[in-house]
Amino acid sequence: MLQCTCLCVIDDVFEKASLMKIRVLSSFPLSVSLFLSFFFSISLFLYGGICYAQETAPASSVASVTTTPVVAAATPPAMTKPGMIAADKISAGDTAWMMTSTGLVLLMTIPGLALFYTGMVRKKNALGTMAHSLATTCIVTILWVVLGYSLVFTAGSPYLGSMDRFMLHGVSFLKEAGQLSVHQLAPTIPESVFLMFQMTFAIITPALITGAFAERMKFSALLLFISLWSLLVYVPVAHWVWEPAGWLAARGVLDFAGGTVVHINAGVSGLVAALIIGPRLGFGKEAMPPHNLLLTAVGASLLWVGWFGFNAGSAGAADGRAGLAMLVTQVATAMSALAWMLVEWLRRGKPSVLGIVSGAVAGLVAITPASGFVDLTGALVIGAVAGVACYWGATSLKSMGGYDDSLDVFGVHAIGGIVGALLTGVFAMKSIGGADGSLATQAFGVVVTVIYSGLVTALILWLLKITLGLRVTKEQEREGLDLELHGEHIL
Repeated sequence: MLQCTCLCVIDDVFEKASLMKIRVLSSFPLSVSLFLSFFFSISLFLYGGICYAQETAPASSVASVTTTPVVAAATPPAMTKPGMIAADKISAGDTAWMMTSTGLVLLMTIPGLALFYTGMVRKKNALGTMAHSLATTCIVTILWVVLGYSLVFTAGSPYLGSMDRFMLHGVSFLKEAGQLSVHQLAPTIPESVFLMFQMTFAIITPALITGAFAERMKFSALLLFISLWSLLVYVPVAHWVWEPAGWLAARGVLDFAGGTVVHINAGVSGLVAALIIGPRLGFGKEAMPPHNLLLTAVGASLLWVGWFGFNAGSAGAADGRAGLAMLVTQVATAMSALAWMLVEWLRRGKPSVLGIVSGAVAGLVAITPASGFVDLTGALVIGAVAGVACYWGATSLKSMGGYDDSLDVFGVHAIGGIVGALLTGVFAMKSIGGADGSLATQAFGVVVTVIYSGLVTALILWLLKITLGLRVTKEQEREGLDLELHGEHIL
């Protein structure tokens, strides 16, 4: 405990200049606050003194001296819902980082995922596959600003948000002088930036699913499926996990950047879609090699770089936690790519470019829920396990199941997401993310997501199947979707 002595000199100066009294009045202790920030601590010492005079001067005194104790300003209560704050409280650095992260995550879908998927299909379906990502981006953007954002990121009930932000009502764009609206999860950036950042997550999640039924689904059915799935599956699960009032969040389920909300959700839905729509013509009988692995490698590289916005941006600020999330993302991705490559090398005798980039994506998926909660050790283990598990999911498990998950959405995203979600419960550190991990709690979140996502996705697809129809005709599939559905092709 530190102490400082405050000396105050007070006395009579009326008659004799040579007469002075000096008196030590009192001592007051100061508090020392210790703040823990990731791997090292910084001790901040708050100090000050309170000085006051107690001896009363004679009535004939010319003047008296008093000092007023300094009272610390009360800390304002933490926000519990979106609201207005003074514009000068917005952090320019945090805002710049989050705007950059938003661009990086959008880059993951267009062109990252679009190129990644396009390179893995046959040439006759390349443009149709790219159209899936482009159309999904457009549809979800409109749904998000009209309804999705409000239903996810307002308190409402534990199961679904309210209509408070319908059509972005209440989101301030400098309408009120000197004030801006912010969301309580990111109180140092404008709410417009926060909702745009979250929009990019809502975009890429259904776009991931399209890889499971590539080369055989009607484009009209795809558009309706994406719309219904976004509102009926993505929105509720995102609210449960990411909105503080959500029921899974209240139970302590940890998901820093979307292992459950994005990857398990999309992966399970992809498997259900592959089963209901059925395999491609000739699946298991004829070769269906990727037509351009260069596009796939470029797309995977864009995904890798964009993922720094995905994970580090989920910190909501340009701070140490964002830096740690970026570091562990890189480490886990590299570890997973190496693990996949080595397993493939041992089993097939040769490492492949497709294997390396698939392993990298598996690592990116697995570290996503953990990136704001784990240290270097956790990242290394998560990456290694993800590389091996996802290789098994995309090869052996797929072979045993006999299903045609065209671009391994389940094998990479569902398996990788489950690995990451469970190991978050093992390696999460309270000193990093403010919460202890629980394997049982994480497993509960995984099971709930798998069941809900699977059942509702099946219901949506069943309704579309009996009304609009899901598949193109056999003739269209043989000819290729580029010409048959879009009237264009790659030379």
